[in-house]
Amino acid sequence: MTLGSTFCAFLRGGFAQKHGMENDSKKPDDKNFLQWAITPPQSYALYLGALILIFVGSFYAGTMKPKNAVGLTPPAAAVPHK
Repeated sequence: MTLGSTFCAFLRGGFAQKHGMENDSKKPDDKNFLQWAITPPQSYALYLGALILIFVGSFYAGTMKPKNAVGLTPPAAAVPHK
């Protein structure tokens, strides 16, 4: 047995399909995420992340320039009327 065949056998065993994971009855759901999110370290991180997301979104919205619509501007005051 050579080193190459031993290494390939090691890799083949590591990539073998694990059928036990398919029948996992404990699927992640919203309740588990909520329980995870309300514990103190995660809640601080999620709160900070939400604040940063809101700040970045409002900053981005504030830097956008509005489009000037043609024909919707008020008439100039210096235009003579006949």
